Amino acid sequence: MSVKDELMARSGGKCELCGSTEDLTVLEVSPSDGSAEKSILVCRTCREQIENPDKMDPNHWHCLNESMWSTEPAVQVMAYRILKRLAPTHGWAQDLLDMLYLEPEVQAWADAEESGGAEEREPTRDSNGTVLNEGDSVTIIKDLEVKGAGFTAKRGTVVKNIHLTDNPEQIEGRVNGTKIVLLSKFLKKA
Repeated sequence: MSVKDELMARSGGKCELCGSTEDLTVLEVSPSDGSAEKSILVCRTCREQIENPDKMDPNHWHCLNESMWSTEPAVQVMAYRILKRLAPTHGWAQDLLDMLYLEPEVQAWADAEESGGAEEREPTRDSNGTVLNEGDSVTIIKDLEVKGAGFTAKRGTVVKNIHLTDNPEQIEGRVNGTKIVLLSKFLKKA
């Protein structure tokens, strides 16, 4: 059985991202070994937007609200990567990304972008020099006034499920239900 036949059977003959039944092709989710487990079945619209991120139509990707819950790791990885691209400019994508939970090995695959940028990037470190990873929990080591939010993030507060940013000196996390950016030098890995 070919990879496409396996994916057609797995998906019921539908795009695994948007549900379309037209112009379906196999898309390998990098890094891939060419197997069905490391590939997804996508329609032409999804494929073109994945391969040309500058031509991405954010409205098309509202379909990820359903497909991100797929039991297939390759579908989860692609949904995560697309939402990650859209999140900086589209609040709904960030909300979906905040809800999405990936198993640790699937998260590692999702973060292993084909560009290799993750390996070249300076790691984010806490006040003790410990490397922080996506999803870690940290403790605030100093009272921090949160500008614009009108509260102080108290020393000893635990921030769970942190998000790393492009800046290795900052992380994003929720404190008192508000998503804020914190400087890693004021944090300790929990």
